[in-house]
Amino acid sequence: MAIDTYRMWVGGAEKPGSGEQIPVEDPATKEIFAYCHSASPEDVNTAVKTAYDTHKSGVWGKATRFERADVLDKIADLLQANLKPLIALEVLQTGRAFREMNAQVPSLVKWYKYYAAVLRTEERPVVPTSGKLHNWIDRVPIGVIAQITPFNHPLLIATKKIAPALAGGNCLVVKPSELTPISTILLGKLFKDAGLPDGVFNVIPGYGIGTGKALIEHPLVNKIDITGSTNAGRAIGAVAGQKLNSFTAELGGKAPLVVFEKADMELAVNGIAFASFIASGQTCIAATRILVQNSIMDQLIPKLKAKCESIFRRMGSPNTAECAMGPMVSERQLDNVAKIVDEAVKQGVSIVTGGEQMSGKSQIDDQDFSKGYYYPPTVLNDSPKAKITDTRLWKEEAFGPVIVVVGFDSEDEAVALANDSEFGLGAALWTTDLSQAFRVSERIDAGITWVNTHHRNDPSSPWGGMGNSGVGSENGIVADAYNAYTKMKSTIINYASTEESLASDDWFREDGGSVRYN
Repeated sequence: MAIDTYRMWVGGAEKPGSGEQIPVEDPATKEIFAYCHSASPEDVNTAVKTAYDTHKSGVWGKATRFERADVLDKIADLLQANLKPLIALEVLQTGRAFREMNAQVPSLVKWYKYYAAVLRTEERPVVPTSGKLHNWIDRVPIGVIAQITPFNHPLLIATKKIAPALAGGNCLVVKPSELTPISTILLGKLFKDAGLPDGVFNVIPGYGIGTGKALIEHPLVNKIDITGSTNAGRAIGAVAGQKLNSFTAELGGKAPLVVFEKADMELAVNGIAFASFIASGQTCIAATRILVQNSIMDQLIPKLKAKCESIFRRMGSPNTAECAMGPMVSERQLDNVAKIVDEAVKQGVSIVTGGEQMSGKSQIDDQDFSKGYYYPPTVLNDSPKAKITDTRLWKEEAFGPVIVVVGFDSEDEAVALANDSEFGLGAALWTTDLSQAFRVSERIDAGITWVNTHHRNDPSSPWGGMGNSGVGSENGIVADAYNAYTKMKSTIINYASTEESLASDDWFREDGGSVRYN
C-alpha cells in the first residue's frame, strides 16, 4: 500500500521541506502510515519572512473586523463540513479512542465562531481625559506569531491558539508536534478555501531541536505561544525574554482531585476516571493525585478499581466504537510511564490495579496489545512500608494513565496536599457541601479549579496555570487570548479651538504665563 507524504504549508500552498522526512506512526499498531516533510532552518526563514511580508502588506491585519469575522465564520462552516475525515485522522495520529475524538473535534467549530463574535461586538473604549481631548483605545495586531503545539490534542490546542491569533489580525507560523503533524497541515487548504489570504497561516513540521529552535529564535517573530513541558517552556521563555517577545505558555501539571466525605460516591468515581484517563492520561490538566477523605477511603477504592477494570476490558483498537481508551502516543511516552511506575513499586507502594504494559488480545476486537503502545488504567496507593508522597510519582508528571491515591482527615490537610506541587494548572474537588466547595476552592493554588466536574473547556473561559504550569492563559478576551494576541494603541485628539490651543499650548511662550503640562 502506498504511503502518503505531506508537505509544509507556506504562502497559501504546499511546499517541500528540505529537512529530514518525519515518519508518522499509528500508536495502535506501530506502523508508519505517512511521511511528512520537515522544515530546515532555511525553510523556517522562508516561512517567517512570508508571514512577515504578508503582515506588512496589511492584507489581513488592516482588514476590517467584520471582514476577519466573516472568514472565521467560514472556517467554522468548513470545519463542520469536514469533521468526519478530521476525526478519523486524529484517531489515527494520536491513538485516542474514536469516542473521544468524535466528541472533541466538533467542539473546534465554536472557537472560530466565538472569536468571530468577539470581532463583531468588541467596542472601542474611550478613556476619561482632562481638557478638550478625546482618547480612544484600539487593539492592533502584534505581527508574526510562532505557535508550537503538542501531540495530545493536535487540532484542539492548535485551534485554541489559531482562532484568537487570526481574530487579532496576525500572521502565523505553526510548528505542530512531529508525532501528530498532519491535521494541522490540512487546515491550510481549509483556511484558504474560507478566504484567508495567502501567507497569513503557515505550517512547518519538524523536530524541536532544529525547526523549533530556528522558529523561536527568528528575529522577525514578535510573539511565541507554546504548549509543552515545563522544561521546554523555560528554555523557550528565555529566548523570548532575550528578544523581548510576547510569550504565552501552557506547561506541565500534576493536578489534584479532592474527594470529601460529603461527595456523591458514584459521581466522584466517574469524575476521577474521566479526569485521569481521558487521552490515556496524556494531558497536562489530567487529575493524577487523588486525595480522598479517610472516612470514605474503604468505600471509594473498590469502586475506583472496578471502574478501571471496566475501562481495561473495553480497551482495543481506537477505531472500535466500544473502545474506552486507546494506546499511548509513542514508545518514548510508554517507556517513561512504565519506568516511573516501576520505580514507585520498587519503593514499596501498593498497586490497586494495572501497573504493567499490556499484552494479549483485546476483549472487544482483535487488537493485539503488544503491537501498540498500550498501558492500562493504573492506581497506586500507600502500603504499610511506603508512602506515595515519598515517590517521584507524587511530584513529577508521568503523562500517562497513572494515578495515586492519598488519604486525608481535614480540610486543612487536603489543601496542604493539593498545594504540595510546583505546578498549578488545574484542580478539582467533589463535595455536595456548597460552603465547603467555596472554602476549599479559593484556597487551592491552581489557574482552573472545578467543583463536581473536570476538564470543562470553553472559548470564553480562561485556561492557564500558576507556578511552573505556565505564563498567561488561553481562551477569553480581556488579558487572555484575544488581548494577548493584540497590542494596545492609544489615540488622543485635541478638539479645542485654535484660539484655545494658542493660549494654553505654547510651552515656550515669552510672557512667562502658565502652560498646561498634561
